[in-house]
Amino acid sequence: MTYAFGLDTFGDRNSDAGGTPLSHAQTIRNVVEEGVFAEQAGLDFFGIGEHHTDYFPMPAGDVALAAIAARTEKIRLGSAVTVLSSDDPVRVFQRYATLDAVSAGRAEVILGRGSSIESFPLFGYDLADYEELFDEKATLFAELLKGGPVTWEGKTRAPLLHQDVVPHLESGPFPAWIGVGGNPQSVIRAARLGFGLALAIIGGPPARFAAYSELFRRALEKFGQPPRPVLVHSPGHVAATDEQAKAEFWPRWRETIALVAEERGFAIPTEASFDRETGPDGALYVGSPETVARKIAANMQTLEAGRFDLKYGLPGLTHEQLMTTIELYGRRVVPRVRELLG
Repeated sequence: MTYAFGLDTFGDRNSDAGGTPLSHAQTIRNVVEEGVFAEQAGLDFFGIGEHHTDYFPMPAGDVALAAIAARTEKIRLGSAVTVLSSDDPVRVFQRYATLDAVSAGRAEVILGRGSSIESFPLFGYDLADYEELFDEKATLFAELLKGGPVTWEGKTRAPLLHQDVVPHLESGPFPAWIGVGGNPQSVIRAARLGFGLALAIIGGPPARFAAYSELFRRALEKFGQPPRPVLVHSPGHVAATDEQAKAEFWPRWRETIALVAEERGFAIPTEASFDRETGPDGALYVGSPETVARKIAANMQTLEAGRFDLKYGLPGLTHEQLMTTIELYGRRVVPRVRELLG
């Protein structure tokens, strides 16, 4: 199996060394610098997830990705994720087709139903239509990727009749994935539409997601699809030692989960639960390069995944801490994972 390794960010709002939050604008500029540095550190992918909050001020990640594309040559660039349910699939396709052109064929997109739901009221969508919105829009997106005039009709947007959608893709469809946080129907949908499977694992034992990888493979066979890749997306933080990484990450993790707990139904983390999640059987990849590398290698094998994307950063961490994580991840963790995977 060929392995790839990426970084994902939600544009987590940075703070300075004294703990004062930086402006949204400076945070976005920092993300661009981090994406450029990710290529220098030897990584394969850099992704930006869509969010619309004060602590994740990143509603237009494709714009930041285009800025990164202009300053890089090899690294693949994409969303992590785009909330397709509250967007228009034609516009999403056009934005990432434009990114694909700017980057000379390096664009990708991960599509999600929307585990973070702030975009629904912002753009006038009803959460009661959550499932129908995503199913219809993902189906249309799959048609758009095929190229050529599109004919489509559904309930969630105006129909298309032999519509030419530009810009045309220069080298065929760019990679598209469906992000799954635990919904089997989304796994089956990814297989039916011919998308890759992105497993978003942010809590609990990653091994429980092995059933989704197996379901995905069986569903691909059922729908007559060729084999498609599986990637794992999980939060983490790398520092020189386990103790330093945990000391930097823990207070920010506790604060961030507390911010989203009511909306997402999360329990407020305790030091004991944090220790479990950063341990061998948890979902957080926090520690020294060796600790993080061993955990990534073990879970990629368990989940039969070909790519691992570390969701780095949290609101309140400094840009300097994030650059250190990127450097250690790219130059020490990834080579060690490749060595462990043989």
